Amino acid sequence: MINAQTIKSNRMSKKVLFVVTSHGELGNTGESTGYYLGEVTHPWAVLVDAGYEIDFVSPKGGNPPYYGNTPDDKVNERFLADEYYQNKIQNTMTPSEVNPDEYVGILYAGGHGTMWDFADNEELAVIAQKIYEKNGIVSAVCHGPAGLVNIKLSNGKYLVDGKKINAFTNEEEAAVKLDEVVPFRLESKLIERGAKFEKSGLWQTHVTVDERVVTGQNPQSAHAVGEAVLEELKKLQ
Repeated sequence: MINAQTIKSNRMSKKVLFVVTSHGELGNTGESTGYYLGEVTHPWAVLVDAGYEIDFVSPKGGNPPYYGNTPDDKVNERFLADEYYQNKIQNTMTPSEVNPDEYVGILYAGGHGTMWDFADNEELAVIAQKIYEKNGIVSAVCHGPAGLVNIKLSNGKYLVDGKKINAFTNEEEAAVKLDEVVPFRLESKLIERGAKFEKSGLWQTHVTVDERVVTGQNPQSAHAVGEAVLEELKKLQ
């Protein structure tokens, strides 16, 4: 019995929860959005290759919309060809189905859709809070940090307050001409919440790590976010 419980515990301690958006409309532009594929696939590949199991949750559950399948991205191809993980991503859990105790980390994937359904989702915020306060890793890439802006810890402080944080910048939002389309500017909102915002130039890889919070600036940072999350997870073992 003890051995079986140990085996189960070891398996569960190697799970990371990925959060993806359910939102598919890009404001009033008439264009579609969703999660950005590479911001799931690149961290996924790093963590799966290191022996971690990935589960997926979205605000509405089910099959979330995505975009950004660049044809020359071999990691995207690998993910789209993986029947096991395609079944998972096409049948995401709802927040109410998630047991935070099963996970050593959570990663909010980006994509513009997140700007409409991450920040105000209280259930997701509580899941992340519980993972973090059990010594787990909270991470996000590009627009994924929209999920961090309203996470509060048990002491009443915002998770990002006083921490070095990185995300899609105001300059990058302006460069893609969506700064007047998104409901808020992510960089500005994180600063409002007390974050010590760090950034590099347009489309430069930039990853910030501070007190078990890992954040990346843009799609170019997705692989490096996965590697940084892995390094933080190793410290927990």
